[in-house]
Amino acid sequence: MIKSPLSLTALSLALGLSALAVLRAATEVDHLKAGDPVPAGSLRTDPREVGDLQDLLAGKRSGLRFYRGGWCPYCNKHLEALAEIVPELETSGYQILAISPDRPEKLRAKPDLGRLPYTLLSDSPMTVSSALGISFRVEDELVDKYLNSYGIDLEGDSGQNHHLLPYPSVFIIDGAGIIRFAHVDPNYKVRMDPEAIVETARSVQ
Repeated sequence: MIKSPLSLTALSLALGLSALAVLRAATEVDHLKAGDPVPAGSLRTDPREVGDLQDLLAGKRSGLRFYRGGWCPYCNKHLEALAEIVPELETSGYQILAISPDRPEKLRAKPDLGRLPYTLLSDSPMTVSSALGISFRVEDELVDKYLNSYGIDLEGDSGQNHHLLPYPSVFIIDGAGIIRFAHVDPNYKVRMDPEAIVETARSVQ
C-alpha cells in the first residue's frame, strides 16, 4: 500500500532501477508465442476462486493484458486507455482480461481501477505469468527500496514473498485457446498502443 503521495518523476526513477536490472538479465524474453496453447493456471477475482484460465477462455476470443499492479502509474494509465477500446473489441467478439500479481482485495482498491469495464484477475502466486514465460524476480534491494522509500509493498499487495512481477504484455487468444499474437517487452515504459491491439485482434479473427 502506498503510504504517501509520489511524484511520477520519483517513481519513474525507482521503476527505472528495476528496468535496468531486468534489461541486464534478459534482452529478449523467452515467452510463449503465436501457435502455443494457453497454459493452465488458477486465477482469482475479488475475492472468490474462479478456477483455471483455460476455462475463462473456453470458446471465447480474448485479449489478455498482464500488468505489474495497481501501484504502477504506467500500468494504470494503459489500463484506463484500454477501457476506450472495449466497445470495439466486444463488437469483434473479444473479451478483455487484465491480470496482475495483486491479491483479489487489491485489484480494484484504487478508484480509477474500480471503474474499468472489464475483468481484473489475480495471479498472486504468479503461476500463469511464469507458465507464459513473462515473469521476472525483483532484486531484494529493490524490494526494500520500493517499500522504505516509496511505500510500495510488493509482498503486501500480492500476499506472497516471491518478489515476482510480469513483464508488461498483451496476448491475443483465439476461441480454441491458442495464442495468435504476443507483445512482451521488459522495458517498463513500453505499452502496446490500444488501437494497435484492436487492429491486431481484428486481423487474427
